[in-house]
Amino acid sequence: MFNQDNPLAQRSRRPIVRRGFTIVELLTVMVIFGLLAAFAAPRIDVARFRVNSAAQVMGTTMLTAQRQAVTQQHNIIVRFAEDQNRLRIHEDRNNNNTVDTGEHERSVQLGEGIVFGRTTAPAMAMGTANVTFTRTIGGLKAVTFHRDGSASEMGGFYITSLRASSNNNTPEDARAVVVERATGRTSWHRYRSDGWQKVF
Repeated sequence: MFNQDNPLAQRSRRPIVRRGFTIVELLTVMVIFGLLAAFAAPRIDVARFRVNSAAQVMGTTMLTAQRQAVTQQHNIIVRFAEDQNRLRIHEDRNNNNTVDTGEHERSVQLGEGIVFGRTTAPAMAMGTANVTFTRTIGGLKAVTFHRDGSASEMGGFYITSLRASSNNNTPEDARAVVVERATGRTSWHRYRSDGWQKVF
């Protein structure tokens, strides 16, 4: 016989409450987000965002190459394929400047809409060329990080947006990555109307 005083019976008779959003509430939120995006979108500078991101990625790539040379105790060579807008990182285990069987080489692309160059931004002390390293390996400009952490020479490279490269009207899109010779330390910089500023 059914016992109303049974706690299990009372629990089974409680109504099930389902919590959630109604369709009207969800549509209202979507409309509000759509309006906010419509107002904000014209103010977002996608090219500037991309070039900032690329500078950070390139700077981090150079830092990683330098640390990898110290950790693995052999040369790490970074070559610059300017026509392809990419870096080639070679783990030169026998330090002979040649990609031998078993040695790993990887590529890092500058990023969508990013190219080597500085357009009308003034040059930094490291030089005027898009890539200021003077040594070449396999026909490409290159810098070598040694197992003590030092670099083969002081230098660096400039990157900018494709739009700046096309019209020369946006020198503020220019970024620079600089490598010190003695320590192999990498820093990156951005150009503003009042000059170059160190970011990291």
